[in-house]
Amino acid sequence: MKHKGTLIHTPKRSLRRSKPWTFTTFAVLLPVLFLLSVALSLSLGQVRIPFSLTYRIVCYKLSGLLIGDSGDLNAGSFMNIIWQIRFPRVLTAMLVGAGLSLCGTLMQASVKNPLADPYILGISSGASLGATFAILIGFGAAGLFSQIRVAAGAFIGAFGASMAVLTLAGMGGYLSSIKLVLSGMVINALCNAFSNFIIYFANNAEGIKTVTFWTMGSLASSKWEKLPLLSVLIGAAFLFGLSQFRVLNALLLGDEAAVTLGINITAYRRLYMVSSSLITGVMVAYCGMIGFVGLIVPHILRGIVGSDHRRLLPAAVLTGALFLLWADLIARIVLAGTEIPIGIITALIGAPVFVTMLVKKDYGFGRN
Repeated sequence: MKHKGTLIHTPKRSLRRSKPWTFTTFAVLLPVLFLLSVALSLSLGQVRIPFSLTYRIVCYKLSGLLIGDSGDLNAGSFMNIIWQIRFPRVLTAMLVGAGLSLCGTLMQASVKNPLADPYILGISSGASLGATFAILIGFGAAGLFSQIRVAAGAFIGAFGASMAVLTLAGMGGYLSSIKLVLSGMVINALCNAFSNFIIYFANNAEGIKTVTFWTMGSLASSKWEKLPLLSVLIGAAFLFGLSQFRVLNALLLGDEAAVTLGINITAYRRLYMVSSSLITGVMVAYCGMIGFVGLIVPHILRGIVGSDHRRLLPAAVLTGALFLLWADLIARIVLAGTEIPIGIITALIGAPVFVTMLVKKDYGFGRN
């Protein structure tokens, strides 16, 4: 996409910048927190596994290196628990958290609104409507085709919702950030209304139970077979977002400044909405509705690493992965013998954090 021959140089003084020591401390601590969090997530759960045994199993499965006696690796089915159940779940949590944070960062910069994320703009509600339709109206047949059709329904719903938001916001010829947010709220309400309509009239108790649990979010269905598509999609989206840091920085300065720099803001907003709908549709199809990740993680990080997207995007992806990893761990261990839907945990954590940030006068969005 061309910039009319203009090379974009975002004025750095117009963006909130982090203190060097703050960013350095954050960059050093993040890998340590990742290693600790992964170790805890693999070891803790309904069945608790010693850290030393977890380390030996992971080393053996990843490198074939056998440490110590091989007899106790399979004791109590520990190897199957870690490798077949928990490891795919840990990786899925990290990928989904990274994807949600990435979408939130892109959309907040695109519409220059701190409330923007896939849920507020109706994309997730569209995905939920598509999946609800697939489960309750006959597309959700048993077996593998059920998963494929529900995933397809979620993606089609997310894409349709994003197109509806863009069409509604584009009426009049100018796609402003305010019109995008308001259009997203309207589509969000409509999708939720249609989903509730389908659930109310569906004569399928098991299907309603599935939809109800699914709308609260869960990583229980994580499998190795699902990871390649999710990894490629999130990785490609991250590289795309990183290549757009100049445009995203310019959009934070406002529409007039972006147009002055030669940016076709309408075209870029459409591009970011479609990209976010693709990512969100796949993630919702895999693990249901998980809120607040894309909303609060970029906010928190703007106060740590600043608003420059060269730093903000990588930090948001990593921190989102870490956040959802801990939310999933809490969901699995807080109540003995049961698992809380992860969407409940993210809401319980995210809502107080967001309220705290609203009370503060300066939460680091765009200009100081």
